[in-house]
Amino acid sequence: MLVAAAVCPAPPLLLPEIATGAAPELDAARAACADAVGLLAAARPDRLYVVGPAEEGAHGAYPAGATGSFAGFGVDLSVQLGDGPSTPRPLPASLSVAAWLLTRAAWADAPIEGLGVTEATATDVCAATGRELAASAERVALLVMGDGSACRTVKAPGYLDERAAGFDAEAAGALGTADVAALLALDAGLAGELKAAGRAPWQVLAGAAEGAGLDGRLLFEDAPYGVGYFVAAWS
Repeated sequence: MLVAAAVCPAPPLLLPEIATGAAPELDAARAACADAVGLLAAARPDRLYVVGPAEEGAHGAYPAGATGSFAGFGVDLSVQLGDGPSTPRPLPASLSVAAWLLTRAAWADAPIEGLGVTEATATDVCAATGRELAASAERVALLVMGDGSACRTVKAPGYLDERAAGFDAEAAGALGTADVAALLALDAGLAGELKAAGRAPWQVLAGAAEGAGLDGRLLFEDAPYGVGYFVAAWS
């Protein structure tokens, strides 16, 4: 059963080593992520699943010990997802950022497993996956990585789309109130057009939370660089 969840954005810019001079711009997001991860530990889970968007070919399960690298972002830094033997398959960027957050929090509270989800995964498949995760142990926690729309300003990665603010408002409202139905109602097609990479992972969370009766709090909401970033804690 799902007992807690943390929702965090997944930009590599969360790492000060990558953001360099712009690092202070995301200090509030980093602090909120740290608070959300801390609440996961307080729930005393038997197992932690880290779920995030992944490209085709990089989706699927990642065992504890899987590693990721930020060399592609100009930083000689590697991370490991929990304790375990290293594996040849590298973590996708979103799970690498999650591994960095967990390492920063000195996570040692439960075994970890990662799951990469493609942005095109249908809502019903996401929800079914979440139910499977929640049923895998008596006390399950999720760290869910993903961003909102990437179309909030003309300088955003997806340029300006007038629909982006409304989509992000719906997502933030659902994440901040643990509204499972509202998360499942997010339009996958629209999310794809708005480059909202968090839609599929959020709907995995929704499936996992069905019947769990969790409450939610929105700890952070902003759109730096024209991308919607949200941090939420469910318990």
